[in-house]
Amino acid sequence: MIESILKVKNDILISLEQTFYMVIISVSIGIILGTVIGLILYTTENPLFVRNRIVNKTVGVIINIIQSVPFLILMVLLLPLSKLIVGTKIGSKAVLVPLSIAAVSFFTRLSEASFSDVSRGVIEAFISTGAGKLKVIRKILIPEALPSLVRNITVTTVSILGFSAMAGLVGGGGLGDLAYRYGYQRYQSEIMIICVLILIVLVQGIQMLGEWGVKKVSRK
Repeated sequence: MIESILKVKNDILISLEQTFYMVIISVSIGIILGTVIGLILYTTENPLFVRNRIVNKTVGVIINIIQSVPFLILMVLLLPLSKLIVGTKIGSKAVLVPLSIAAVSFFTRLSEASFSDVSRGVIEAFISTGAGKLKVIRKILIPEALPSLVRNITVTTVSILGFSAMAGLVGGGGLGDLAYRYGYQRYQSEIMIICVLILIVLVQGIQMLGEWGVKKVSRK
């Protein structure tokens, strides 16, 4: 068992690097765009800002459609788009496209919920001072929602890590690909166990980092 693990040591390290690459980039895109779209959904629904049912319903339906498609199917459907954007349908680079879209749709709903949890009274009080809507968003809405946003970043990262493992089924690289090639196709179950253990450690690390982040941004 130890000998077989040592033989694929480099493959494990490469797969781990590919997993980090996929997760970090897609989650970063998801956080940035998901926060913006979440703000759009929140502000176009809230009469205190710029209520617009057409924009809200249109954006909401698009997000719902993406979320309703299982990731494995979404990944296969978006491979032609990956080819168009990054020039290939295989490898970690190709999987970035469906992973990023999944991360955006996932974090959009979570960020919308975070903004909705902010006290309406606090917002109304700040608006009553004559503050503009952008200032309310920057000074009140985002800071008040930040602890919840950090928690949701943690949830999103863990989910995308799980999605990245599925990428191995279509040759996307990463730990999922390694587990599939060695654990399933070559019947080396010890390699699959190692991959699972690494994923468990990564999830625990993400959770601990998320809890630390929440404590840092929470107001005393």
